[in-house]
Amino acid sequence: MIPQATQRRRRLRRVAAVLAPAMLALSGCTAEQKRGFLPGADDGVQITDKTERITQLWTGSWAALVLVGLVVWGLAIWCAIAYRRRKDDTGYPVQLRYHMPIEMIFTLVPVVMIMTLFYFTQRDVGEIEDTSAKPDVTVNVVAKQWSWDFNYVDADVHEDAGVQSFETGTPGAAESLPVLYLPVDQTVRFNLDSRDVVHSFWIPDFLYKKDMFPGHTNTFQVTPTREGTYAGKCAELCGEYHSDMLFNVKVVSQEEYDQHMKDLRDEGNTGQLSVDLSRNLEDWNMREKDDAANGRTGDEVQK
Repeated sequence: MIPQATQRRRRLRRVAAVLAPAMLALSGCTAEQKRGFLPGADDGVQITDKTERITQLWTGSWAALVLVGLVVWGLAIWCAIAYRRRKDDTGYPVQLRYHMPIEMIFTLVPVVMIMTLFYFTQRDVGEIEDTSAKPDVTVNVVAKQWSWDFNYVDADVHEDAGVQSFETGTPGAAESLPVLYLPVDQTVRFNLDSRDVVHSFWIPDFLYKKDMFPGHTNTFQVTPTREGTYAGKCAELCGEYHSDMLFNVKVVSQEEYDQHMKDLRDEGNTGQLSVDLSRNLEDWNMREKDDAANGRTGDEVQK
């Protein structure tokens, strides 16, 4: 007699048959897919001390959403098939006025889901926004229409005043953008100010951005953990030339950072660029600046 597989074994085999292709598909995911298509390095080295936490919150939330979606769609399709109207059915199906267990499930399950997501979000936001630790470096970023000024508070030096790029999208334009230097593996506190309108300081590879308001200083802290050059931009629509409000961030070794501070001091870039220098206090037009940068005269513009 050939022994027959028990019902439990057959059920386990069916589950394994379903899970095996799913596990195989997940194992073949690229590094970009595993981090939920967020910016990052393919070798797994984190760019800051916060990027791993942000990525896990993002991918975990999506995994939970996909699971809930599969369950909801599966139940909806099953109900449509199992309780469809047959040819020999007459009249209406049995109508239930109340069904307390189902009503409680429909109420409690969404509440549990939302509270769970709220807990993990609040936990991670608390860590990401924490500024209680003493920073190694303090940087004051001043946003203006439509460029950036960077002050190194501890060294009491600053980068050249930022000038808007009129050549965005052309080869070599990135080399003329304002550049912010940061030392690797050092905690940096950013003090964010705006001279005119609402802007937003965003470094996509850092997976973080923060709004900047006139008359109010916002702060955050981060520790860059990977050397490299990262693009930055304004993430708040701030006027006609918002798309030109770009900058670069260079995360370098401590030695290179110290040398750059010395170079700025030797160039005479001592002190701090004031946030009080407001564009709104001067009478000039950005279109005239654009025309001058491109060598156009007023007569040519009218033509």
